[in-house]
Amino acid sequence: MGNQTGKYLILIGAATLIIGIVVYFFGGHLKWLGRLPGDIRIERPSFSFYFPITTLILLNLLIFLLFRIWKWIN
Repeated sequence: MGNQTGKYLILIGAATLIIGIVVYFFGGHLKWLGRLPGDIRIERPSFSFYFPITTLILLNLLIFLLFRIWKWIN
């Protein structure tokens, strides 16, 4: 394992910490996340299915933009 692996592990840990802090302190304000138009939700008496496709696309776009900014900075 080289220096790059250590840097990536530190970045992943820092990102996890930041996400945890945001969810802990601002979780009440993020109730809309996962309930966007386009998220598939089927609820029946003995069956429940949930697929947050719009939320996944939004998060994927956000992560993509963050990586592009990171690459542009470095």
